[in-house]
Amino acid sequence: MQSARTVMLVRPARFCFNPETAVSNHFQQAIAGLDESAIQARAFAEFDAMVSTLRGKGMRVLVVDDTPEPAKPDAVFPNNWGTFHPDGRVLLYPMCAPNRRPERRPDILEMLGREFVITQVHDLSGAEQEGRYLEGTGSIIFDHVHRVAYACLSARTDADLFGSVCAQLGYRPVAFRAQDAQGHAIYHTNVMLCVGARFAVLCLESITDPTERAAVTGSLEQTGHELVDISLAQVARFAGNMLTLQPAAGPELLAMSQSAYDALTASQRQTLSRYADLLPLAIPTIETIGGGSARCMLAEVFSPEKQASDQKTLHS
Repeated sequence: MQSARTVMLVRPARFCFNPETAVSNHFQQAIAGLDESAIQARAFAEFDAMVSTLRGKGMRVLVVDDTPEPAKPDAVFPNNWGTFHPDGRVLLYPMCAPNRRPERRPDILEMLGREFVITQVHDLSGAEQEGRYLEGTGSIIFDHVHRVAYACLSARTDADLFGSVCAQLGYRPVAFRAQDAQGHAIYHTNVMLCVGARFAVLCLESITDPTERAAVTGSLEQTGHELVDISLAQVARFAGNMLTLQPAAGPELLAMSQSAYDALTASQRQTLSRYADLLPLAIPTIETIGGGSARCMLAEVFSPEKQASDQKTLHS
């Protein structure tokens, strides 16, 4: 299954501009005239509206509250620290910014373990001591149907770690390099590539090496994906930061920010609508200050559910 039926979101407690991540995340921007309390209030409102919309569309949404201490400015982006797989495995990933590492909370795994089967926890965070990082599904785009994984190599996405995770999970790795309009390395793969079951949104012009570009497009075409090419200008508005989701009933959803939706052309929207219902989510404060968008806020939970009698409910 390509699309998760359950997603986990983390309600932020100390959301703000993170200078540690801004070194490599050139999508982050401060918003003039907003103090910390105003930023937090806006982030809360955007977060809660997103949760309400997802639930209204039939998605199972698990909401975990961030802890105020230690301060974790990017806790709202849980997709970077863990992945939760259908065989019960959990992978914990090495994070580049030291102030993001406390986002890997044992209590979250304990809460998930009350409702879902967790067979093994593979903790890769020791690579942080070696200066090597791999930030979950920010770094890795999984094609679960065909067992292919894509990664844009950067300071936050180590080639050897990527290859090791692919070998561990049994996925074919496709690694490449990409850059933004200013020539900076794109920090996360999920801002320029989204892979659904039968389509892929990608920014071809960001992959400047012709051989690597051909390898990516060839792999996607080989697996039968219709390619929707977006521009670097659209990437800057998070048009690549999308995720397909499977609600309890009805067609798949394609979650994205309102900014991403507005950046798409009518033709691109029409193409994508053949595969999923487009779901724009208004998160302007979170994506501007945090430098991550709707996909980054969604941690997919593919873990098998326990028997109903054994479950306890997560925070809501």
